[in-house]
Amino acid sequence: NVYSVHSRLIREMIEIRLYMEHLEVWYAQQRIEIIPRLRGEGNHRIQYRHIIDWLVRKPGAFENYRYREDLFPTHRFRMAYDWLERRHPSRCAREYLGILHLAARENEAAVDYALRTLIEKEQPINIGAVEAIIGSLEQIPAPTPITISEVDLGAYDALLSIKEEVLPCYPMS
Repeated sequence: NVYSVHSRLIREMIEIRLYMEHLEVWYAQQRIEIIPRLRGEGNHRIQYRHIIDWLVRKPGAFENYRYREDLFPTHRFRMAYDWLERRHPSRCAREYLGILHLAARENEAAVDYALRTLIEKEQPINIGAVEAIIGSLEQIPAPTPITISEVDLGAYDALLSIKEEVLPCYPMS
């Protein structure tokens, strides 16, 4: 499995301690990160915050990046990228990486809210518009509440109490 660590650790000696549910990254006798452990083989967990500084300097690398799908923290980031790709293919990667860099520097939830606002109002998506929305926020709005009604388990009990009807079997001729 492949995991990322912060780009400042390139060419540094780090220690990885494996546990049943997580990995610990140690540098200079200090634990600097805990990463959830992946199950199976051939998986990857690339944290965009670890590589965004490098990608902003080399935006051309984004298009063919092997783990590019890991660089969309929420579905709205993916929608923003798709919107940019349809309307501004030549500067799509640079613009998206600017938005992602803003999420790493400022607040991912605030950037996600700004993208949601722009998408819902069908307004152009760009770094300036996202920064303007974030700058106008006094506080980050709470996530949309989701209510899930209780399931009546009695319906399942009723199914279990139904007797099976035994049908006669006839030999095939």
